[in-house]
Amino acid sequence: MKALEEVCWVQVVRIWIGGLLMFGLSVAIGVASTSTTFDIRLAEAATERTMHKVRYDPSYRSIAYPMGDVPSDVGVCTDVVIRAYRALGVDLQELVHIDMLHNFDRYPSKRIWGLNGTDRNIDHRRVPNLRVFFARHGQSLGTSNDKEDYRPGDVVTWMTSGNLPHIGIVVDSVSAAGVPLIAHNIGAGPKIDDMLFDFEITGHYRYQPAQSGNSSTNSSTVHL
Repeated sequence: MKALEEVCWVQVVRIWIGGLLMFGLSVAIGVASTSTTFDIRLAEAATERTMHKVRYDPSYRSIAYPMGDVPSDVGVCTDVVIRAYRALGVDLQELVHIDMLHNFDRYPSKRIWGLNGTDRNIDHRRVPNLRVFFARHGQSLGTSNDKEDYRPGDVVTWMTSGNLPHIGIVVDSVSAAGVPLIAHNIGAGPKIDDMLFDFEITGHYRYQPAQSGNSSTNSSTVHL
């Protein structure tokens, strides 16, 4: 009888341990699935931006805040990224502005443009500022020439000819050679191109905010 009770307890313990392992695996799968879903959704949002007719126009414009935007038929390379994130409820205008308010010296605004303060009309639309923000609040990855290092939803920056910074998003498609394609606007409107390795890569980032919704982004997603 005692031996039978011991066997029963062993079975109970095994079932209990098995349940814990399955729960842990489910949680891990759920977290990975959420992350992958956001990355793919961002890549899809970037792809959707290429369906819009947008004239390349770098003119300075006063815009609303938060969730402000230039007219929908104009934009530059950064607007592809800004609008893709905004489609997922993430307002880079607000996030960058808040971070710069508290950490202005960490951004290149004074060094590059001679500014002494923030400008929520334009700060988030400048590639150097986005690079700092993504590095501070996301993952800053290596700038390798290995196509396997880039996945859908990654943000990539380049220095193009003429010493002009550029930015785009990796989409969920590849070239015939297996190189990830990029959604970007380099002057002819938002397009998907095989150009990942056409210019010097200056930054490679993955940024998924802690919270995102369908309205103005909660400023608590920026850790000051």
